[in-house]
Amino acid sequence: MQTEVSGARLVAIVCAAQVFVQIGAYFWPALLPQMMQRWSLSNSEAGWITGIFYAAYMVSVPVLVTLTDRIDAKRVYLFGVGCSVLGHLLFGLFADGFWSAMATRALTGLGWAGTYMTGLKLLADQVDARMMSRAVTGHAASIGISGALSFLFGDLIASHFGWRAAFLTAACTAAVAWLSVALFVPGRAPPARSSAQPQALFDFRPVLRNHSAMAYALAYCVHTLEMNALRGWGVAFLAYVAAATDQSEDIFSPTVIVTVLALIGTMASVAGNEASIRFGRRRLVCAAMILSIGIAAVLGFIGSQSYTLAVVLLLVYGVVIWLDSSSLTAGTAGTAEPSRRGATLAIHSMLGYGGGFVGPLAVGWTLDLAGGMSPFAWGLAFLVVAVLMALALAIFVAIRPRELLGDRHG
Repeated sequence: MQTEVSGARLVAIVCAAQVFVQIGAYFWPALLPQMMQRWSLSNSEAGWITGIFYAAYMVSVPVLVTLTDRIDAKRVYLFGVGCSVLGHLLFGLFADGFWSAMATRALTGLGWAGTYMTGLKLLADQVDARMMSRAVTGHAASIGISGALSFLFGDLIASHFGWRAAFLTAACTAAVAWLSVALFVPGRAPPARSSAQPQALFDFRPVLRNHSAMAYALAYCVHTLEMNALRGWGVAFLAYVAAATDQSEDIFSPTVIVTVLALIGTMASVAGNEASIRFGRRRLVCAAMILSIGIAAVLGFIGSQSYTLAVVLLLVYGVVIWLDSSSLTAGTAGTAEPSRRGATLAIHSMLGYGGGFVGPLAVGWTLDLAGGMSPFAWGLAFLVVAVLMALALAIFVAIRPRELLGDRHG
């Protein structure tokens, strides 16, 4: 029988569970160069396998997160973690090419849809207002840090025990997360439904009419497109540059660089949100978008000439990409109608991971259309990302969303 858990302990349990679930999420992009060679994958096929994770998330998250308004978030969370366990397990045991990898990565994406935002909702349902700010920060940090370490761990396990062992390890760590939440997080009765103001559970039309929230959500869509294009192809890009320029990558290998990139990106996201509060959210978001457009436009062309230069540009690019990540999510949540905040975050997350699906695929398609990996092809691939970000910036500026009440200019 479960007993009540203190707020701090509940936050610790859920954040630890998120680390165990997320730690295997980026094993695939970490191992992408060797898996492309092993299975003779084209760049487009590799992009599909990377992107299908986000596509499965995109179509699942509006249903799973919105259901937590009627069903205990713990039950939805355990379903999501269970899908992650099964996806990693099947990949490690049976994946042997494009189609089997696609199917099992899609299952893992479904699991993440039932885990990421529902974990935050689980905390929101059971933690008091005084603890909530720290709970959100801890949850975001656990996701960011474990996602960063995922690249390094995947490479280390595969190097010593083989790539199948890496995915089987990811299944085991996700199973630890399932057991910790099942055993130590108390259940919660679903909220009582009001008959005075009936509201259709999946009616998202009022959410879409909230122009401020949708401006932040649309910007987040292309932000995540850019972020996942970099996370999905960063290792492959650095490996290409090292091989093409005949430079050593022993000390700062591609997986180490992408791990560092994601870690400093997490810190940049937190710092960016504080900057939004002090200097204005729209101003921070626009500045980050302009900087990312400029770096992406030259990254492939210039970075392909030197491994050291590629590393420096990639790290700077990562900081700029992550700079407005928390600011955009806070903007959506802060300008949402309080009674529809859950549905608004579901749409926000769906749009974000829709972009996350398109980003890796767009890079893979561009590389193939340009004749395969080359300095020119990599330059075009990142230039496509820059053009899409420029379009998102134009839309964001045209809508001019509201600042938040806590912001200096709000």
